[in-house]
Amino acid sequence: MTTTLYGIANCDTIKKARRWLDAAGIPHAWHDYKKQGISAPLLADWIHRGGWEQLVNRQGTTWRKLDEATRGAVNDADSALAVLLANPSLIKRPVLEHDGTLTVGFSETEYAALFKQATQQTKQLQPASDA
Repeated sequence: MTTTLYGIANCDTIKKARRWLDAAGIPHAWHDYKKQGISAPLLADWIHRGGWEQLVNRQGTTWRKLDEATRGAVNDADSALAVLLANPSLIKRPVLEHDGTLTVGFSETEYAALFKQATQQTKQLQPASDA
């Protein structure tokens, strides 16, 4: 099982996702694309699999700091790829790859469904409480 979480370390949503994965006992690799960068082929793959609209974070500060012409030019996969490569902070966070599945954003419900088997195994390993 391969699980990689992509994002920026100081992002609150990333922190929530990492805490959730740790609490569920899900081993995962961490990739900070602000420090480690993001490759054009990987980002193009995400756009192909999940759609460029899903990956562009239009709610964040980085988007608001872009000039109007740049924001207006993001209207297809190619233009989104160029802007996201130039501004990795624009990539909606977190991006999670797990056994070929791509998830963008964090939802406890979505993660629980994705990792249902793993979380059930973790619960079985925990000792029963004495009540």
